[in-house]
Amino acid sequence: MSMIESPCILVCSIDWKTGYCFGCGRTRDEIAGWIAMTPQDRRAVMDALPARLETVERKPRRETRRTRMARERAGDGTTQ
Repeated sequence: MSMIESPCILVCSIDWKTGYCFGCGRTRDEIAGWIAMTPQDRRAVMDALPARLETVERKPRRETRRTRMARERAGDGTTQ
């Protein structure tokens, strides 16, 4: 079984104004149906996420797993 790519960063809370998750930018329906989507459908949703995340009311208050992993890949070994 292959691993399914996911934008989830474990900050699971929906912005009621936009309907998008504060952490990943997906809608409730997209989150619920993620496993059943085709790889092409998942990629299309993921391509839309950066623009969606710009519209949410608040940003996560803590460093997310995605941010931490990007920092570590960049070679910045500093800790917070």
